[in-house]
Amino acid sequence: MWDYRYLSRIDFRLIPLIVGLMGIGVLVITSMTSGADADTLLSLTAKSQVQWFMVGWLIFSFFVGLDYRKLRSWSWVLYLAVTLLLIGLFFTAPIQNVHRWYRIPFMERAFQPSEYAKLTMVLALSTFIEIKGRDVGSLRTAFQALLIFFIPFFLILKQPDLGTALVLYPIALVIFYLGGIHRAVVSMMALLGVLGFTFVALMFTGILPHEEMRPYATKFIKNYQYERLNPHTYHQKAAQTAIGLGGLTGTGWLQSEFSGHQWLPAAHTDSVFAAYAEEFGLLGVFLIVLFFFGLIYFSFQVTAGAKDTFGRLLSVGLVVYLAMHVIVNIGMMVGFLPITGVPLILVTYGGSSVFSSMMALGILQSIYSRRFMF
Repeated sequence: MWDYRYLSRIDFRLIPLIVGLMGIGVLVITSMTSGADADTLLSLTAKSQVQWFMVGWLIFSFFVGLDYRKLRSWSWVLYLAVTLLLIGLFFTAPIQNVHRWYRIPFMERAFQPSEYAKLTMVLALSTFIEIKGRDVGSLRTAFQALLIFFIPFFLILKQPDLGTALVLYPIALVIFYLGGIHRAVVSMMALLGVLGFTFVALMFTGILPHEEMRPYATKFIKNYQYERLNPHTYHQKAAQTAIGLGGLTGTGWLQSEFSGHQWLPAAHTDSVFAAYAEEFGLLGVFLIVLFFFGLIYFSFQVTAGAKDTFGRLLSVGLVVYLAMHVIVNIGMMVGFLPITGVPLILVTYGGSSVFSSMMALGILQSIYSRRFMF
């Protein structure tokens, strides 16, 4: 079931990219959280992140050695377990006024099941579509697949966690398209997605004034929900200010005057890209975007080399999962999307994000290393 020999068959081009992104994360987290630890090489928060990275590499290695086809037999168990965890959140005390995390007893840590809901949904949909075989194009199959998607989607949206819901939608759409789900359903989902994205983009670019659209939008959604689409919040303006202050070359590591003095909210978590851009400038932004492009491009090659339906759908779902985190997080920071708490993979502080990202990368490499087995 687990074979260490597959560790030598992975795409080693990914390793320097992953290490580079982790290194960037540690640098920015240290700069944003040093405080009283300024005389040490790493802040306490950055040291904690390094520990998460070490565990993440163990998770990566485990899933590389594990035959990804074995995951099919666990897909429904994992899907059900995560769904129950998402439901259970509403019976716990909220953290920061939302139902997203479980407090871990006796530890100053929190567990976020929505991070793993993305992976289990990919796994469940890939398994379901492969099982359906020739019947995959029927309307019955489409409705069943939509149910698998909508259960975690609405539970996460209810927390509320708009950012994670935004990531789930394109993942399901791409899997439906490549899996052969009824074209009318895929077309309708794509149309709704394009309309929704266009509406938000027009609002955040100022073409559609936020306040003038309120009377129309609040006929369909509640006022507090619409307020999440406000492009004029302090957080939005602070993120754009930090990026602008970086200029071409940045202020330098540990030298930020804006982010480093806590003017930028969540500088080592949600806003880590803006904090990085201030310290390392446009040239640094080009570097991190290049790292992400390489990571996603090489991961897409796994899909091209997959020899079975399950591996192909599983890999494309995981790649879209990784890509959407990058697109949404950067889009939030530059002012094209609402700030909704989507982490920048391998850079943002947090164990749940690190573990789920390394799990996804490990499964992708499990598929890649077994591409000649069929």
